Amino acid sequence: MPSASLDRIDLNILKELQHNARLSNVDLAKLVNLSPSPCLARVRALESRGIISRYVALIDPAAVGLGLSVFIQVSLERQAEKPLEQFQSAVSRFPEVVECYLMTGDSDYLLRVVVPDVQALEKFILNGLTRINGVANIRSSFALKQVKYDTALPLAQADQAPRRVPSSARKGVKPSARDHRGKRS
Repeated sequence: MPSASLDRIDLNILKELQHNARLSNVDLAKLVNLSPSPCLARVRALESRGIISRYVALIDPAAVGLGLSVFIQVSLERQAEKPLEQFQSAVSRFPEVVECYLMTGDSDYLLRVVVPDVQALEKFILNGLTRINGVANIRSSFALKQVKYDTALPLAQADQAPRRVPSSARKGVKPSARDHRGKRS
């Protein structure tokens, strides 16, 4: 697959949008030293290529009653394609799971689960995770304090690395929840 070419202006657009996706096109254009029309064309191109996959609002979990963040290591009975796919399909249906990674090392998956309290965690584990076929072991660790949380990617480092178009963009998958801000001006 051809690598996605991003120039310095594209990277600057991405950096600005990572910090404030609600910028108007006029304000974004000023920040990246473009006129509004070319800036909007670049943003739309970044969206259509899947480099910008969606726009979201980041919510304080504690403010909405989800103050317990738990990391759960899951080991499966077998590490074959079908059991892995079945687990991934099952776990993707749980809204409590906000992140899920296929891992190397001692466990097969690492989940980040957000729940209101220990009772909700117990219910999730007993009525959710343990009922997925093939789960052999579950180990939980509670996060005591969030020391750092950032959704912005380190684009300065990415500027020096080879770039590839995300697989969702190569398959023609359109980004979801695209622009919650309405039309860009």
